[in-house]
Amino acid sequence: YLTASKNNSFHFPQIALYLGRRDFVDHVDSVDLVGELTVQHKLMLSSSAVFIYLACAFRYGSDDLDVISLSFRRDIWLKRIQIYPPTNGNPTKTPMQESLLKKVGEQGCPFSFQMPTNLPCSVSCQPRPNDRGKACGVDFEVKAYLANDADNPDEVIDKKDTCRLMIRKIQYAPANKAGPKAELSKQFMMSDKPIHVQACLEKEVYYHGDPITVNVKINNETTKTVKKIKITVDQLANVVLYSSDTYTKEVCAEEFEETVGACSTYEKNFQVTPLLANNKEKRGIAVDGRLKDEDTNLASTTLSQGDKEMQGIIVSYKVKVTVAASGGG
Repeated sequence: YLTASKNNSFHFPQIALYLGRRDFVDHVDSVDLVGELTVQHKLMLSSSAVFIYLACAFRYGSDDLDVISLSFRRDIWLKRIQIYPPTNGNPTKTPMQESLLKKVGEQGCPFSFQMPTNLPCSVSCQPRPNDRGKACGVDFEVKAYLANDADNPDEVIDKKDTCRLMIRKIQYAPANKAGPKAELSKQFMMSDKPIHVQACLEKEVYYHGDPITVNVKINNETTKTVKKIKITVDQLANVVLYSSDTYTKEVCAEEFEETVGACSTYEKNFQVTPLLANNKEKRGIAVDGRLKDEDTNLASTTLSQGDKEMQGIIVSYKVKVTVAASGGG
């Protein structure tokens, strides 16, 4: 834990934070336990209290908009605990914590957080190419700090006495169920018979990069001719904060030149693949939360159990099939 200063002397950092991983999975009915270890310099043990908190926050404005000392960040959930001096006895330690404690000794303070199941996953809104600062979205932060007063949560903490790590809450994909199905009958003026269209997906869950197979059935009872089938995938981002607003962004669209004659039937499977790579120029699309500048994907669908109230950004997707017909009476 040694760090070098400009004059090549060495000093111990005031506090360090260790996590075995940065991704924690939302299993719908439970969330992975967050926790490992903080380490403070042994000279600080007698004079400081050590606190750690885990916060889920929604950033709804970039830093460069903060011109009148307003914060464009709102905590959705926050939990703060004191880990030194210990207040919860001798809790059970994970194997990773046991291993770290053998290396760091008495300065190590293990901790753990259990997130509730009604928190959103890590989501960012894709910025414009020239946008600066952190993107809008939902993020999770673990912060450890040394405090002189254990009973004063408003104490101003020096940066050298603080360390923080961004973590990511990601959505678990459950076992696949049968895909959804939708039907529509459209009747035209001057015609007493309709066009029946049925669309269904082969499964309910698709992983990032998987092609989506759409089965389309058409029963054309009219004298018109179907000349084109269009399949689109829309991303619906429901932003729930002070109010609830839904933003719809088209993330994939393909047209197929297919002919279905009058008084005939038709069935065919089509494949479309929504990818973030094809939507790099679209500002505001929801993407999975980033850690530093690593690549990511279109935001995963937010899964929930029961009628849990959730805040932040709730993501879903909709597949639409459009049939274009012309001619006839």
